[in-house]
Order: sequence, then C-alpha cells, then structure tokens
Amino acid sequence: MARGQQRTDIFVNNFSLSVSLALDPKLVNAFSLCISFGLNSNFVNGQEERERREEINRKIASKKAISIILRREATKEVIEKKRGPNNSKKLLPKTVLEALHERITALRWESALKVFELLREQLWYRPHAGIYIKLIVMLGKCKQPQRARILFDAMVEEGCTPNHESYTALLSAYSRSALFDEAFSILEQMKEIPGCKPDVHTYSIFIKSCLQVSAFDFVQKLLSEMVSRGVKPNTITYNTLIDAYGKVGRYSEMERVLMDMLGESGCKPDVWTMNATLRAFGSSGQIENMESCYEKFQASGILPDIKTFNILLDSYGKAQMYDKMSAVMEFMQKYYYKWTIVTYNVVIDAFGRAGDIKQMEYVFRMMRSDGMKPNYVTLSSLVRAYGYEGSGEKIARVLRIIENSDIVVDTAFYNCLIGAYGRIGCLAEMKKVLEEMSRKGCLPDKITYSTMIKAYSTLGLMRQAKELQRSREEALDLTYDSA
Repeated sequence: MARGQQRTDIFVNNFSLSVSLALDPKLVNAFSLCISFGLNSNFVNGQEERERREEINRKIASKKAISIILRREATKEVIEKKRGPNNSKKLLPKTVLEALHERITALRWESALKVFELLREQLWYRPHAGIYIKLIVMLGKCKQPQRARILFDAMVEEGCTPNHESYTALLSAYSRSALFDEAFSILEQMKEIPGCKPDVHTYSIFIKSCLQVSAFDFVQKLLSEMVSRGVKPNTITYNTLIDAYGKVGRYSEMERVLMDMLGESGCKPDVWTMNATLRAFGSSGQIENMESCYEKFQASGILPDIKTFNILLDSYGKAQMYDKMSAVMEFMQKYYYKWTIVTYNVVIDAFGRAGDIKQMEYVFRMMRSDGMKPNYVTLSSLVRAYGYEGSGEKIARVLRIIENSDIVVDTAFYNCLIGAYGRIGCLAEMKKVLEEMSRKGCLPDKITYSTMIKAYSTLGLMRQAKELQRSREEALDLTYDSA
C-alpha cells in the first residue's frame, strides 16, 4: 500500500490543479453582460405575452396527447377504452413525432413501433420514407431483422419508393445480426435497381457489421468488390477497419490499412483515426508505439480531443506510469479541457489499482460534487479496490448507492462484485450475488463461474468448486442450446 501511495504522489499533487479550472475572463464578461441584460429587461410587450400564452396552450395540449400515448403503450384494452374519434386521431404532430424520436434514440423498439402505429392513425399522417428508414435502422441495432423487413415491405405498400438509403438500412439490419446471406442478397438487388447502386456508405456499413463478428473473410471480399466496382474507401471506411483490427490485436493489418489510407488522395486521417490507433497500442501496453503515433499525428496537424486524453490517461494508468498521467492532466488543465465521466472513471480506476483508496475516494467525491452521475464502470472500480483492501463494509456502501439510485448494473459489475467478495472470503455474500443476478434476469457468464470457482479453490473448498463447475457446464450448455 505504501508503495502504491508513493507511486501516485506526483499524480495526486497535480490532481487538485486539474479539477480547479480558472474562469476565462472573456466568459466572465459575457456572463456579466447577460446578467445586465436580464436586469434591464423588466417589461414584456404584447407580442411576447401572446407568444407566452400560446406556448402554455401548446404545453397543455402536448400533455394531453402524451397521456394518450402512454395509455396506448400500457395495454390494448386501455387504448380501446380511452381513445376515441376526437382525441386519438387528432394529436399534435410535434408531440407524436417527438415521442417517436425519443424511443428510436433510446432503442426502445417495441414502444417505438406502438407509437408509429398511433402515428399512422392520425388524420394528418402521410407516408414518409425517412421515418421508415429511421425505424429500420433502429430495428437493425436491436437485432430485429425480420421486423425490419416487415417494415420495409409496409413502406413499399404505402407508396414510398425504396431508395438507396432504405436498402442500405435493410442490409445493415441483416448484417448486424450476422445474416450475411440475406445481406449479400440485398446487395446484389441494389446493383440491379436504378438509383440504388451500393456506394461507399453501403459498403462501409456492411464492412463494419462483418468486423463486429470477426468475419474478416467477408471484409476482404467486400473490399475487393469495392475496387472492382470503382468505389473508393473514404475516411470512415478506413477508420472502421483501423479500429476493428486494433481491438482484436491484428496490428500488422491495422498498420497496413493506415498506410493505405495515407497513400489515398483526398482521404486524410482525422482525430478518430488517431484515437483508434492510440487505443489499440495503449490498451495492449505498447506505450512507446502509442507515443510515437501520437507525435506523428500531431505533426500532421491533427489536434487531440477529450477522447484522446482519456485514452492516454487510461493507457498510462494501466501501465502504472503515474508521472505521465500527471503530465496529461496538467495539459488538460492548461487548455481548459473539461473532465467527462470517462475521465473520472479512468482516474478512479488508476488510484484503485494503485491501492490509494484515500485519493480514489477523493476523486469520487469530486465527481459527484461536479454534478457527474457515476455509472456501473465507476462503481466496479470502487468495488474492485475495496475487495483488494478487504473492506466488506465499503462494498456494502457502494451497493447502497445503487439501491438509492437508478443506476443500471450488468454482468460485468456483478462479476467484479463476486471477485471482491471472493478475495475477502465472504462466500455467503458471493453466493447471494449469484442469486440476485438470477432474480434480475442478468445471466452469469464464464467469468462469473470462473471467479467463484477460483474463490472456493483458494479457500480449499474443492467440493463446492466441483459442484459449481458442473453447474457452469450445465448453464453454458443451456445457453448454447437456446442460441
């Protein structure tokens, strides 16, 4: 613990500077001007009063319409009782479209389709391909390709002519679910339809879907097809390839793609290219390569953003290079880069791994005082650190934070919690975590069982370890069968 404290001394000394940014005098003057303007505006003319009343009336109408939408979502029985010819078909366009947009953005596909059904019932409704395309893209992200196909066919039946964008959205829906036969079939259809020829956008989306499931053979096939059809890759295509190859440790392919990109006229690397490259080398501990690339990107005129600094902080933290972490933080403080939740999570994790619980908790308090809401990543870092410290009481404190908030945790957090309880020998609590996962529908994975088996084995409880090994095999076999 003492060594961890010593190694973070430089890091700690500079942290206070980085979280106390000075205000820009120009911003202060601008703020003062706004205050002065507000104090001098003590009257409201007739036009403003009328606009205010109209806005109030619109809000009242919107609340009524939203109420109808919520009742609609509850159950069909409630819909049939509550809706009527005078209210369910005369909702404000803005209200229904905003409700639909919110659900699409949140990927709540079932709710979005219900709102869309309500939209189609409105007296003012006219079929619009753009709305269909957004829904198809959402269904693709939610791994609902069959429903995306149904919606595509409904769009055609309503008189909307399928275009390049709609076919690309449908192709993406299939490829995201690794249904490549269907996706390639749509690609072939596009080649035969005037005005729907696959372009660099279509190929880039298809390539990204293939990379997400490590279908590298299909990637090479698509790249070759692009060349034969005279479709040049753009920056997005190259960035997608660089990021994917870097994440799976295929560094030679990543560097080759980067060189191809540099040799392509009119296709320059950007900050996204830099971040993907730095992340690849930094996450694998290749700090020298990361720093060399960073210098080259900067020399070419690419400026870093907050994500760049988060990557550098995370890489240096995991490599236990706290002096370099400190240098990055000083730079951020000097040029007024505001910390994000990712920045806080990276710093909290670094202190926790260094065994400096005091400073970790200090940063956590600063995070909350800065109005930043912790997420499951933040809490996982806290639990992991408390597990190494052997403090079951502090772990319980973290769990109370979850109980008193709307923070959603996942299997990764539960695995971290099980590992922490296992280290301090709290086997009863560890078993309760597994039961809680079952109650909340959070399926344990290989890491869950491996962590528990290791805890039992370390304490010499071989019988329990073998029983859990059998339970693991049965659970994983059941998961594969259902898949």
